[in-house]
Amino acid sequence: MTKEQYLEHLRNMGGTTVDQPFDEDFDTWIARHTDNRKWFAAILNIHGRFGVNLKCEPMEADLLRSIYDGVTAGWHMNKTHWNTVYFDSDVPDEELIRMTENSFKLTENKTKRR
Repeated sequence: MTKEQYLEHLRNMGGTTVDQPFDEDFDTWIARHTDNRKWFAAILNIHGRFGVNLKCEPMEADLLRSIYDGVTAGWHMNKTHWNTVYFDSDVPDEELIRMTENSFKLTENKTKRR
């Protein structure tokens, strides 16, 4: 999946907004919940390579890092709870979408999760 395809997927998800909140930074996009404004995906240019930071349960985060070369500890995020997934990697599109939906659920308002 390309960065552009991924951004389009995020824009089509219900209850989300995608923006570029950092002045003078044209390579970073943030996907957030429209109700609580919490981030669930941060698309970044990391040393010339695009990836996305996604929230993840700690044990699953470690498992995904051991399975895929394209999954690393979250860039500039809490390394226990966030992974970086690179678009030009061995991570299948379906798995990237699953991880994104999981990140979305983990960052929902707690009252919605019950």
